[in-house]
Amino acid sequence: MDWIQAIEVFALVTGVIYLVLEVLQKNAMWVVGILTSAACAFSFAYQQVWASMGLNIYYVVISVVGFIRWRKDCAKVAEGEIHLRKLPRKVAAWSAVLFVLGSLAMIWLLRAIGDAEPRLDGTATVLSVIGTWWLAQSYLQQWLIWIVADIITTTLCVVTGQYWMALLYLAYIASAIYGYYHWRRKGVLI
Repeated sequence: MDWIQAIEVFALVTGVIYLVLEVLQKNAMWVVGILTSAACAFSFAYQQVWASMGLNIYYVVISVVGFIRWRKDCAKVAEGEIHLRKLPRKVAAWSAVLFVLGSLAMIWLLRAIGDAEPRLDGTATVLSVIGTWWLAQSYLQQWLIWIVADIITTTLCVVTGQYWMALLYLAYIASAIYGYYHWRRKGVLI
């Protein structure tokens, strides 16, 4: 195993820990997410998949926001309950506009800078930006975004030869499906 594969395996292991913490809505998820995202950013940079690299840098930053937000929200629900916020229609509409326009702009930019897979990378990146923001806000529907984004990212990883990363994203798909039903069952609107 070479050093880049070791980084991918590290991302896989910490990513699985992150998944468990995310589904259980544990605030430690954000700390583990910083480690996973840093490793993923490095791996994507090595493969010249620039948007996914930038996305993982964004994850590091949004992890701080999510950590602060969730600490406050955890105090509002009983032990074992999931704190949820209702997704405002205005947020959903703006997110749809951001997805369409952002994806088109991202694909164009990625083509211009020589990204290995601009369509997959750009689309997954924009979906993931929206999904992470929705996660930090505790919207149940963020899981649906993650299912689609993770399917696209799994495909991206296979196409670019990042097989360990593809395994991580397959695990993300499974956890997003489970997470949706778990949050729906245990969720309490705050």
